[in-house]
Amino acid sequence: MSLNVDADGGLTLPSLKVAGRWSGLSAATLLLILFATAILMRHLVAANTDVSWLLIAAERWLDGQRLYSEILETNPPMAVLVYVPAIVIARGVDFPAEVVLDGLLFMAIAPSVAVSMLILRDSAALGQRQKWPLAIAAVVVLGVLPAQCFGQREHIAVIELMPVFAVLALRINREAPPLWASAVAGAGLGLALCFKPHFALAMLCVLGIVAAQLRSARVLLAPENVIAALLLSAYSLGTVLLFPEFFSAMWPLIRDVYAFGLPFPMMVMKPGVVLCVLTLIAALVLRRSSTVTPTLLLLLSASAAFLMIYLLQRKGWPYHSYPMLAFAGLGFVTAVTASAPKPDGAAARSSVAIAAVGAGLLVTALWWFNAALDGRFLQPAIQRTGIVYPSILVISGNAGLAHPLTRAVGGVWTSREQSLLVATYQEFAREMGADDQALARIEPYAQRERGWLADDIRRFAPSILLVDNMTSEWGQWLHATPELDRLMGDYRLAETVQNVDVYVRRAN
Repeated sequence: MSLNVDADGGLTLPSLKVAGRWSGLSAATLLLILFATAILMRHLVAANTDVSWLLIAAERWLDGQRLYSEILETNPPMAVLVYVPAIVIARGVDFPAEVVLDGLLFMAIAPSVAVSMLILRDSAALGQRQKWPLAIAAVVVLGVLPAQCFGQREHIAVIELMPVFAVLALRINREAPPLWASAVAGAGLGLALCFKPHFALAMLCVLGIVAAQLRSARVLLAPENVIAALLLSAYSLGTVLLFPEFFSAMWPLIRDVYAFGLPFPMMVMKPGVVLCVLTLIAALVLRRSSTVTPTLLLLLSASAAFLMIYLLQRKGWPYHSYPMLAFAGLGFVTAVTASAPKPDGAAARSSVAIAAVGAGLLVTALWWFNAALDGRFLQPAIQRTGIVYPSILVISGNAGLAHPLTRAVGGVWTSREQSLLVATYQEFAREMGADDQALARIEPYAQRERGWLADDIRRFAPSILLVDNMTSEWGQWLHATPELDRLMGDYRLAETVQNVDVYVRRAN
């Protein structure tokens, strides 16, 4: 689709240039096409590793296993509970849980965008010619951009935050949102913070920018923020009462092991950081307005705040960068669709540059969000074993080998954890030059994890055991522990695929 330039120098889609009924109809058609593209991507892109594991965790929890003792997960309980509705519906209609989950997410994206645009419909926060392009951009950001990160908690949180930023756009432009909008925004903000409590720091930064723009701190006590605080408080109390093991069993591990992260110089060199900074710079350089409008300031500030969160997490995983890139993308579209009088020739040249930059940023972001190990290349090897509905355990610190492979082959996951988390962090700490005291804190957790692994092999006797020598020397690690080495005597090596050993349990 080609791009047109209005007389005022702004960037428009040709189907949206005509005012009235046909403009809305054409925009709605384009939105439907984008939704169809997003749905098609769910069949072309591998399921997310963490989402696949969390579906397993949700199934186990529904079947009566205790979270944080029989199911080991480092995130607060909402990380598992959010996937429970998909499991319940899938069991009721006999559909794959992944398909149901995708359907629920698309059913959330549509009202999130619709409500956000309804909030902004009569507002001066956006120019009249910006509203449809921003709605289209929101669908791209929520439905297409996540790629392999679709369904991650960060993705769900951004879906829930969209109405919040619509309300904040009104407030930063000195407009009062209706009470229903504040209520919806508050519910979305509260639920997003239940997923990721540390997002509160980013939102406080954003609220600080809004307060500075308004020269008033009253926005901190706006109804949506009070509602969000009440929801988060209720969730926190529920976690203490219903999931005490998160604090007694999991929190020490998070504090002593999971807290290890990448050094700051390595974090700032991550493609997601570079891409975010380039998008923010492009939005400022290519903006149509001569000034940074309050709405643009809001979106760029949100991106910068979530960039800070990404750096503080120190993991460098693509899905952690989704919020900062999502808001950067929305900021970019807001900037380049603003009205600003320019000579026709200059406007045409600028539009070509904007289209090229926008396309380049989107393609690069799609590559970044699709960069993940997909263990389904092992599916033919598992099928060659002749075992139907295999029980599977993977000796690896890379969860991408085990998930979504286990669900793809109709298997049963036989470990209490997603992957060998502690052993991975122990090796990472050594490589990063951690001191003896830090390594000594990790060692008891590492011994406990090896004991858990041996117990899982004894109790569940997985029919297929995969040993990863592709991402690291897990075979050596396995045989270095006498008890695990002895348990491997019950297995025979069937074949090796890309340095992953496929072991099959010997018949008794």
